[in-house]
Amino acid sequence: MSPTAAGVAIGAVLAAAALAFGFWGFLLTALFMGAGAVLGRAAEGRLDLGGVMYALRGKRSSSS
Repeated sequence: MSPTAAGVAIGAVLAAAALAFGFWGFLLTALFMGAGAVLGRAAEGRLDLGGVMYALRGKRSSSS
């Protein structure tokens, strides 16, 4: 799927959530979509969760 098509699909889902459930439904949908993207990348091996945790803690790299 091209990035443009993915962006259109994401926009359509968020617009439908906003229309159907209001602002909080939109926000919750966006949050779950973001969490799903992070977990999907981790499952594919394209995201190092240890490195993310080090970054969130303010450390420069996982090797320190």
